[in-house]
Amino acid sequence: MVVCETIADLRAARANLPAPVGFVPTMGYLHAGHMALVHRAKQENAATVVSIFVNPIQFDRAEDLARYPRDLPRDMRLLEEAGVDLVFIPSVEEMYPAGFRTVVHVREITEVLEGKHRPGHFDGVTTVVTKLLNIVQPDRAYFGQKDAQQAIVVKQLVADLNIPVEIREVATVREPDGLALSSRNVLLSPAGRAVAPTLYRALRAAQTAWQGGERDADRLRAIAREELAQEPRIEVEYVSLADLETLQELEGEVRRGLLSLAAWIDGVRLIDNVRLESIQDTT
Repeated sequence: MVVCETIADLRAARANLPAPVGFVPTMGYLHAGHMALVHRAKQENAATVVSIFVNPIQFDRAEDLARYPRDLPRDMRLLEEAGVDLVFIPSVEEMYPAGFRTVVHVREITEVLEGKHRPGHFDGVTTVVTKLLNIVQPDRAYFGQKDAQQAIVVKQLVADLNIPVEIREVATVREPDGLALSSRNVLLSPAGRAVAPTLYRALRAAQTAWQGGERDADRLRAIAREELAQEPRIEVEYVSLADLETLQELEGEVRRGLLSLAAWIDGVRLIDNVRLESIQDTT
């Protein structure tokens, strides 16, 4: 496994990789969700590149950046065991040198949901993703469905800027009790961890109602909120049922949509989502 810390070294090593190349961008503190992306990339490509970079410009709160968990030695062991070919671990100064002034902005779909509640977040995401795709130049890049809005934004970015890469989404990996894997889960207190699966239960309650014939958007959002309200430790930030492409809130009858939420538990912010769509919608 080759490890590169500079863009120049990465490009030199990348030139020696067989095609096609799969790429998994991460912020480190790897868990089974990240590794599912890595394993999918390895299955579908001749070579796999992983980046580890805690991107400061996508954090809207300095304390969130400071608290973000890190364990580079463990990450490197996991990637080597998985058979990754190349790892890129740039410094902040390497990615954003003195005089850096460019921001990549995707309109409209970044201004709702996470974008509304985390100002500037998606400008940071789209800027770093654009840089990483230009640096690595992969054939395919892999993103998790847990960050559903991010995947939608990245697909729009790639289409609009004609970046020659295929974006692949990988299903959310969950704990046995339903909690979506996240690097932030380690920050939960034992009591917080005990109630955190309520987030997925709330989504599943609404999803089950939809599968059972409930189609009213307001009612479906209410079902999720009613489940969340049973846990006083959970502070709900939003519950959304939005269009799968525009991310605008749906009203009236729902044929398909993205049901998502964000909530705080003991000072830790968690997100999750499920899709409401029939088998016919996905074929």
